[in-house]
Amino acid sequence: MTFYVQAQDKPGVADQLLEFAEEHWSYMDRFDGWLILRGPTLSDDGEEHTGSVHIVDLADRAAAERFATEEPYWRAGLYQGFTAVPAEVLLRREPAADAPYTLVTAQWPPHPRTPGDAEQRLPGAEPDGRLSFVAVLVDDDRKSTTGVVAAVRALPDEARSLVQPLADRFSGAPTPLTAQRWQRGGRN
Repeated sequence: MTFYVQAQDKPGVADQLLEFAEEHWSYMDRFDGWLILRGPTLSDDGEEHTGSVHIVDLADRAAAERFATEEPYWRAGLYQGFTAVPAEVLLRREPAADAPYTLVTAQWPPHPRTPGDAEQRLPGAEPDGRLSFVAVLVDDDRKSTTGVVAAVRALPDEARSLVQPLADRFSGAPTPLTAQRWQRGGRN
């Protein structure tokens, strides 16, 4: 089962993040075969770490919550909270290492899925090349959508405009989006 796991840094922890970086990397190495997408969220100027995002295949919600709470930054008290939500990956392309990216997210009250949602995936014959990753967030029984997460090779305003039609389609209504800088993570 795939989960979107996101954690937000507490203010002023940059030096402590560096102190625990090797422990974080070693922990993530244990999940290397199950990590689909990972990387830090960044400040608007792209200079400061503001949190971490992981899309990871795990057995169930309990395993996703353990993944989040056993992570060294969490155990050191450097995160102020985390989200662990089931997700269905709709598009997966390897993000470029040297391009600016934005993580676009939205959450909404459960919206029942319509017949054909799973088969349609993303509209159009070939999704925009700036979309590297798109997943719809779902409830535990996977009968309703609850949000979207996308990694887009663009700065926030452009990224938001690319994801807006998808979010509106899956939520069934105009949906406010959050966009923040992001970069591909991992040792390689």
